[in-house]
Amino acid sequence: MTDTSKQQKHKQRQQKLKEKVDERIASAQQDKGLLLVITGNGKGKSTAGFGVVTRAVGHGMKAAVVQFIKGEWDCGERNLLAANGVEFHVMASGFTWETQNRDADIAHAKVAWQEAKRMLADESLQVVLLDELTYMVSYKYIELSEVIDALANRPADQHVVITGRACHRELIAMADTVSEVQSVKHAFDAGIKVQKGVDW
Repeated sequence: MTDTSKQQKHKQRQQKLKEKVDERIASAQQDKGLLLVITGNGKGKSTAGFGVVTRAVGHGMKAAVVQFIKGEWDCGERNLLAANGVEFHVMASGFTWETQNRDADIAHAKVAWQEAKRMLADESLQVVLLDELTYMVSYKYIELSEVIDALANRPADQHVVITGRACHRELIAMADTVSEVQSVKHAFDAGIKVQKGVDW
């Protein structure tokens, strides 16, 4: 096969691919606020959620974040985004295996959830990240029905990102886009410390 014929075959394949892609783009005409779920056992779920917020802020959109589970320690994403107008509410009680106090954890979760509900009702917010919300539902700190109701009744053009392991099947069914992050290998399992700028 000559170089010319190889090029022609390549061009034909790419043209067919382009036609399919163009057809899908042309048929996707609905405009709405999306519900994204980023779940799974792998590293990078919160990072992906913060990536969505960063992209939105880069387009001049207004965003807000609630961090469930996380403590008050330094957070690179929060440092950057808060300096660029993103509102944060941090549950700040730390990981549940550190607090070892279910009643206190529930109380902190309920305060954070009230902030989340306020954000989900705010028409000026175009993107809301509910980081690690899945744990609050699976631990039964927050009622699933409350979460579903708040998501269903948010402003029509508001995008919401939910992160965390073991996302409830009803939230997955409700979501427009679901991504699962799988763990193949993690440096921490080999005894390597969490690294500033990479892990936190």
